[in-house]
Amino acid sequence: MTGSKKFNPDEDLTSLEGKVIFVTGGTAGLGTASIQALAKHNPAHIYFSGRNRNRGQSLIAEIKKDVPSASLTFIEMDLSSLASIAAAMPRFIHSRLDILMCNAGIMAHPPLLSKDGYEIQFATNHLGHAMLIKQLLPTMLKTAEERDSDVRIIILTSTGWRGHPKGGIQFATLNTVQDFGKIGRWVRYCQSKLANIVYAAELARRYPTITSVSVHPGVVQTDLVGDLGFADKLLVYLTNMGQMLQPEDGALSQVFVAAAANKGDIVNGGFYMPVGVLSNTKLDKVAKSKELGQELWEWTEKVLEGFEKQQK
Repeated sequence: MTGSKKFNPDEDLTSLEGKVIFVTGGTAGLGTASIQALAKHNPAHIYFSGRNRNRGQSLIAEIKKDVPSASLTFIEMDLSSLASIAAAMPRFIHSRLDILMCNAGIMAHPPLLSKDGYEIQFATNHLGHAMLIKQLLPTMLKTAEERDSDVRIIILTSTGWRGHPKGGIQFATLNTVQDFGKIGRWVRYCQSKLANIVYAAELARRYPTITSVSVHPGVVQTDLVGDLGFADKLLVYLTNMGQMLQPEDGALSQVFVAAAANKGDIVNGGFYMPVGVLSNTKLDKVAKSKELGQELWEWTEKVLEGFEKQQK
């Protein structure tokens, strides 16, 4: 992409010694590629989540072949279920967390409600990550108080945000499957990707000691595309002909913003395109809206607090 930075993680990443990292959706695609890149630079520990325990253990074994000293923990977690996230949290045992990469997601899913009763793409791509962030935030804030700290939250989004419903996020119907017509599966996806951008910006406003950004990785050849139906898969390939990236290339954007760029070079709340290009000027007034950020925050907190009350 014009204006993108040349970046080779093997050569350009400095030591991550002492840093603790958490990556969601780490058992495939961009998550796996990110973990592989980060593990080579001596972090204290990498946690990663996913739904497939066998793939998680296989990835640990694979990384240890190349980096015997690597320290990793797989945490089984279904991001579409708040109960699953809450149940998984005791497995995170470190007293610090330097990098949280909210990488997992689903795309163009048929109409479905999550176990908690919310539109499945919004539940997985936004609400699940918001729950995880809330659980880990005290540890991250504590880490941010340390001298020379550099704590970051990276939330993956997509240029698909542009296809959001009119007005942004349709909060009133998020507890339904949201019928947006024939291309509803895509509109619902775009809505969730808008939420990722807006929520990262709101995190930056509320917690300025943590660097929170949203990142578009490019259009990448992962299971997210591979699992689509024939018509949707054809649409993605035709509209991105010659631009499809392999996971190791797509992961460059999130790895760069997470660990390579100097803290002072990252704009808190920024939206980044590949590789390392601040692209807030490409956002529309809805995606930049502080009012929408506050509304999304309040809606999310209400849902999470309601869940916590049910658990008591």
